Amino acid sequence: MAFTAKDVQTLREMTGVGMMDCKKALQEADGNIDSAVKILREKGMAAAAKKAGRVAAEGMCHAIVCPKSGVAALVEVNIETDFAAKNEEFKDFVKTLAFVVADEAPADVDALKQCEYPESNGRPIEKVLQDKVLKIGENIQIRRFDRVVCPLNAVYIHMGGKIAVVVSMDVSENLKDNPDVSELGRDVAMQIAAMRPLWLDETVADQTVVNSEKEIITQQLKQDEANAKKSENVLEKIVEGRIRKYLAEVCLLKQAFVKESKTTVGDHVAATARALHGEIKVASFVRYEVGEGLQKREENFADEVAKMTK
Repeated sequence: MAFTAKDVQTLREMTGVGMMDCKKALQEADGNIDSAVKILREKGMAAAAKKAGRVAAEGMCHAIVCPKSGVAALVEVNIETDFAAKNEEFKDFVKTLAFVVADEAPADVDALKQCEYPESNGRPIEKVLQDKVLKIGENIQIRRFDRVVCPLNAVYIHMGGKIAVVVSMDVSENLKDNPDVSELGRDVAMQIAAMRPLWLDETVADQTVVNSEKEIITQQLKQDEANAKKSENVLEKIVEGRIRKYLAEVCLLKQAFVKESKTTVGDHVAATARALHGEIKVASFVRYEVGEGLQKREENFADEVAKMTK
């Protein structure tokens, strides 16, 4: 697979490794950026890839908890430019979609588009979306949504919709309307927004990802001359220790709590439950970040101005 100078630059931004080493890694990986990242990590030249370097589509995420049902909904809608994403009409459209998701429980994005848009004289969302495209002047795509039914849901929205989180908790009957539990839910949602956990705990971790991490750590250790005389048994124990550290960083309940770093999120939840004389369990979470995994539209500002003036 061929690769370009832009691919080399992208790999450099993702890993912080020098251009020549990035070029060699891409050559070895036959142009595959993800494989090149793995090669650089195995050689000890790069930490985990900065995925944000590839996250670039504009738009807005929004999360709500329906006041009547308690159902939570989270939606992401993409648009072409950050300027248009700040348009009040666009933002209102995204927020309205979240309530439709909560109320109507559509099966997928296509089903959501067929739902009636509130206060539109029976028009489907698909038609209203077309109107917004014409009025705002940019392509708009409903990308994804989640609907969460749980005894207690909490939401957090960061930077006006760049990141949105829903966290769901199972709580005992005596705590369902407790304001301290609501505050706990918001704190945990903020934790998720800030620390990007991959999983709730190690029991639900994706073993394919964990095994890949083990392989990378093993290769890193073998590349280090300081480990040349260590036995396989010793190396295995080192790998196990690093995997425990990795899981503590990417599993929500094992992460250091951002508001009190001397305790973990799981321990903080348990301590809050004891203090309130009830039971609290974090059941699940959903985290959206605008443009995750999408390729950013690239523009030359001078060219764009020239197009507009022709």
